[in-house]
Amino acid sequence: QVQLVESGGGSVQPGGSLRLSCAFSGHIYNNYCLGWFRQAPGKEREGVATIGTPGRVTYYTDSVKGRFAISQDNAKNTLYLQMNSLKLEDTAKYYCAAGGGGACSPNGDEYNFWGQGTQVTVSS
Repeated sequence: QVQLVESGGGSVQPGGSLRLSCAFSGHIYNNYCLGWFRQAPGKEREGVATIGTPGRVTYYTDSVKGRFAISQDNAKNTLYLQMNSLKLEDTAKYYCAAGGGGACSPNGDEYNFWGQGTQVTVSS
């Protein structure tokens, strides 16, 4: 069983930065994928970035390329999402997830374990 706990959300003005953290416990197998997803009110869940263990970045959604960076610290059992140049449309609840291996796609249905989420609000 894998448990994930997100932190680091908050309110920020457009152009600001936040770093989300996801502490995971349990055994992450070598072929696991880790990812960040988000869901805004009235919208479908969206895969933001995924990473294949150990530390191979696999995917960013187009709208965050060049602004967000996913990384993983295995020694600390922590997944990060550095978010820079935040935009109003980045406002959402962000979730980290872990799932079986493969292509580490942005399809949330392929991820077995989820955190409770952390809210990110970008407003002026």
